[in-house]
Amino acid sequence: MSDADAALLVSMSAASIDRHLAPERAKLFPRGRSRTKPGTLLKSQIPVRTWAQWSEDMPGFVEIDLVGHEGANSSGEFCFTLTVTDIFTGWTINRSVKNKAAIWVFEAIEYVISEFPFPILGIDSDNGSEFINHHLFNYCTEHKITFTRSRSGNKNDGAHVEQKNWTHVRELVGYLRFDTDKELSILNEIWTLDMGYTNYLLAQQKLVFKQRDGSKVTKRYDRAATPLARTTARPEVTKAERVRLDDTLAAIAPGELYRQIRDLAKQLENLALAKAPAPNKPQVNQTDVQLTPASGAFRWDSLRADFGESSQGRA
Repeated sequence: MSDADAALLVSMSAASIDRHLAPERAKLFPRGRSRTKPGTLLKSQIPVRTWAQWSEDMPGFVEIDLVGHEGANSSGEFCFTLTVTDIFTGWTINRSVKNKAAIWVFEAIEYVISEFPFPILGIDSDNGSEFINHHLFNYCTEHKITFTRSRSGNKNDGAHVEQKNWTHVRELVGYLRFDTDKELSILNEIWTLDMGYTNYLLAQQKLVFKQRDGSKVTKRYDRAATPLARTTARPEVTKAERVRLDDTLAAIAPGELYRQIRDLAKQLENLALAKAPAPNKPQVNQTDVQLTPASGAFRWDSLRADFGESSQGRA
């Protein structure tokens, strides 16, 4: 860097530096984004969820959501993970699909429903077209499952499943881009193992009381229990199913199961980092200050225009 360029740089304020570096900094720390596109075809036939229509004092009422694995690059096709969580027991099952087409999401929902240890009585989703479609609507009608949706623009309507997106997806596989068949296969291997680890071994607390007094909020929680314990304590679970669940728990080796999940997550990370990056979509608005591909050096033309005479004078 020349002395003239250095003088221009040190004359910039911290806010200006942050503004010019924001696009490059964003590339270093990918974060998940909402990929929900509203489905309007059946919204008039699927009621908005109200508390009067749901019974959360028994297993079987679930919230569903999708998590995108785009790695901060939404171009092309990439994997999504369906998360389904039961509100009463906290029982959570994940299943990944190669994209969010309704047909693949519906197949994942069918698989997840078959894995729950109790019948599904109600499904609540957001307003995405991957859920608001004839596949899921007709399935719920045929199987007498209550199908409701959240209010548009109210993310907290699905708070139970939204928190699982972090604890059951992001904490395990992070924010990298997964878009190959091999990565999809490993994702589903992880979810199969994690289904036993989190539902049988990890205790959870549920909020039972909340009161606001001015700025102070008082919360009380119940005694921590695993989703398995909450499930087997319910009279709706048959004796045969309870025996099957207890046998499954007895066969689990916690340390070995944890190591298998950890090794698969590391293998998935290595695959994602080793492959060539997906091409980016062309940007509509590009900043004047950017890195050149060859040297990684900044182009200072726009900085001289912005800070030239006045900056030198201040210096």
